[in-house]
Amino acid sequence: MPLTFEVIAEALREQIRSGGLRPGDALPTQAVLMREFGASSLTVQKAMTLLKQEGWAVSRPGKGAFVAHHDHPDGTHDLDGPDVTAPADGTTARIEALERALAEAVQQIADLRGRVEALELGGGERGR
Repeated sequence: MPLTFEVIAEALREQIRSGGLRPGDALPTQAVLMREFGASSLTVQKAMTLLKQEGWAVSRPGKGAFVAHHDHPDGTHDLDGPDVTAPADGTTARIEALERALAEAVQQIADLRGRVEALELGGGERGR
């Protein structure tokens, strides 16, 4: 059985493939995806990180995540090709390292958010 973040990512991929979401369209917000899938913020963040790593989505700081553009000379879109987002010469390792560091940072932020939410729900009682 796929993990929830994989289910969320596949649902968004399918919306993109079917044309329900087109290149340049905003992807649903984290809050919307959390409600729709009954998922935690960490799970939604993992799904979005996966989509970005695979080249399906791009982030625009302060604006959110959007469907990536994959334009080809013949005017078609190829979102499933394995080399669609392949970086040029030698930058692959650097990009992968940055993506790992970003994923770790997202994990740490999600963990901190979870702690804050737990404290808020617990009425602020600490250490009891």
